[in-house]
Amino acid sequence: MSALDEPLKKSVGGRTATVLADHLDLHTVGDLLHHYPRRYAERGELTRLAELPLDEHVTVVAQVAKATKKTFNGGRGVRLEVVVTDGSGSLTLVFFGKGVYKPEHDLIPGRRGMFAGKVSVFNHKLQLAHPEYKLLDALDDEEAVDSFANQLIPLYPACKQIASWSIAQSVQTVLDSLGGTGWAGVGEPLPPALREARGLIPLPEALEKVHRPRTKADLEDARDRLKWDEAYVLQVALARRRAADSALPAVPRVPAAQGLLTDFDARLPFTLTDGQRKVSAEIFDDLATDHPMHRLLQGEVGSGKTMVALRAMLAVVDAGGQAAMLAPTEVLAQQHHRSITEMMGDLAQGGMLGGAEHGTKVVLLTGSMGTAGRRQALLDLVTGEAGVVVGTHALIEDKVQFHDLGLVVVDEQHRFGVEQRDALRGKGKQPPHLLVMTATPIPRTVAMTVFGDLETSVLDQLPAGRSPIATHVVPAADKPHFLARAWERVREEVEGGHQAYVVCPRIGDEEADAKKKTAEDEAERRPPLAVLDIAEQLVKGPLAGLRIEALHGRMHPDAKDDVMTRFAAGEVDVLVATTVIEVGVNVPNATAMVIMDADRFGVSQLHQLRGRVGRGSAPGLCLLVSEMPEAAAARARLDAVAGTLDGFELSRIDLEQRREGDVLGQAQSGTRSSLRMLTVIDDEDVIAAAREEATALVAADPELAGHPDLRSALESLVDADREEYLDKG
Repeated sequence: MSALDEPLKKSVGGRTATVLADHLDLHTVGDLLHHYPRRYAERGELTRLAELPLDEHVTVVAQVAKATKKTFNGGRGVRLEVVVTDGSGSLTLVFFGKGVYKPEHDLIPGRRGMFAGKVSVFNHKLQLAHPEYKLLDALDDEEAVDSFANQLIPLYPACKQIASWSIAQSVQTVLDSLGGTGWAGVGEPLPPALREARGLIPLPEALEKVHRPRTKADLEDARDRLKWDEAYVLQVALARRRAADSALPAVPRVPAAQGLLTDFDARLPFTLTDGQRKVSAEIFDDLATDHPMHRLLQGEVGSGKTMVALRAMLAVVDAGGQAAMLAPTEVLAQQHHRSITEMMGDLAQGGMLGGAEHGTKVVLLTGSMGTAGRRQALLDLVTGEAGVVVGTHALIEDKVQFHDLGLVVVDEQHRFGVEQRDALRGKGKQPPHLLVMTATPIPRTVAMTVFGDLETSVLDQLPAGRSPIATHVVPAADKPHFLARAWERVREEVEGGHQAYVVCPRIGDEEADAKKKTAEDEAERRPPLAVLDIAEQLVKGPLAGLRIEALHGRMHPDAKDDVMTRFAAGEVDVLVATTVIEVGVNVPNATAMVIMDADRFGVSQLHQLRGRVGRGSAPGLCLLVSEMPEAAAARARLDAVAGTLDGFELSRIDLEQRREGDVLGQAQSGTRSSLRMLTVIDDEDVIAAAREEATALVAADPELAGHPDLRSALESLVDADREEYLDKG
């Protein structure tokens, strides 16, 4: 057993070990040593109090500015208010009752300390109630003060039950117990040749330096090494997955020379873009092999991914198989089914009167279908009558059986759980080919990390005839007349024969008021604007006289479909909707979009929404309405969206603003992120190099027989849950 696998109880005692296990999921010596400091404070450094997150547990380094003791309840209650500052802002620390006596003595103006607690708001001011604290200047002799001044103080991710300095104490205890020969039991996951070639320090030295850095150079050395560990072990796991996939059997699907696909292509009223032709060729090459295709197709909104996917599905039908497209919502499934049958014409009426010679049946399967329609769809699938099926999660149910499932297309990959994709793939007699589509542009590093077991194709060219989209921020609070002008612009578009979307973050029939207030509400931020409220206001106010309809996820599927059909047919002028229209909805005549409370949406989501307009020959207009002040970070996000139509650039911005674990949530199977030191945006070089090294190693030694320490690291970094995730692809 490696020294890193020892239970923490042996080193830090039962009580501390229980708190670390229950609240931070740290169980072994290795878990604790890989719980790296979030940052390092220096004696002279001041934390930015101006950027404290509400409702989060924080540790700050600050100086006491003033301390005031007050009484209340006629002198029966006592409260100590201590104001600390860091130059960027101030924070109030509050102590009550008997808890005031020690801090009253310790926290006198001029003293510096670390303070830990949960950030809350009282009387419009940020505060920590009864924070834990540790003074940083309680050292007497000058030499000790001097060495302390030059020391980097690790500040750890903490929680209410255990403060940063208590974690630091546990880490010191563990490091002391490993000192000298204790490190001999710690394995080296990186092959010696790789370590030497890259100039990386040994693992024990890296762990020592990341927790006890004497200089910033120590810290850099430690980080370089620990980033490589994370990147390399994850890439080895993905390389093994790719190798195992390529060993699976699959039925090669080669389209007939003069079949369904040829007929379909001959009828296309437009020419495919170079990008569409190139990506289609990659997919057809994969489909022709005797092991399953695993390909990620990412493309900008409106780049024609559905056309590429449909041609792949028709190729499989030509080759005697069936193809299934899995969509995340009923609205999107219905939209895909409608657009596929329209594009195919009589080719989608195989076996029916008036159907084309090489045609097939295209069926829709959703949870809300009537019994008769559902029964017929299931029959068409099991007999093979239907070559193409479009559906929601209903496709995954046990009752659904295929005659010969050859290809699974998953639309908007990030909306499906692993089990759902796996269940659909399990319906083939042999593993079907898999094509995953996303309109969320993914930076190359994320694709290599999250989708590392998929080959990647990118569509970055818009089809001819697509129009540019102008995007503007509408500061509703600062300049109310801008919002009035926005509604005038919508009316002008409608009068010009076009249509518009108005998007809101909320439906409006929620029982939100009954729920307890969130921290944001306490900070007096109003609830998000709602579809039902805004639709009513527009009907009575700025858009009176126009044909306005609402659309949201809680409507009956038939009602949703009815609204979308009428909007697509031009019978509705303005559609007021939630993000249910975010993906796949295609109405070329819709030219304007107003997004209310735009600051409440993510960057990539705003980009997705914007992609619903400008899909025809007329230019698109997207107006981002926000009440956020100009200096707010949220406004900077909106300005970024308004400033570029490049989805890949926006996805980088989005990624930089979100925590790494959120982005990698899929690869981490919902558990604690295994990437603690590596950041996928900044460490592209490390990830790319690690992928290359890992692929070469797995090709030479698939079972890692010659690398036992790497195998152990793989087992702990890619635990059972993640291994299962990777197995399912």
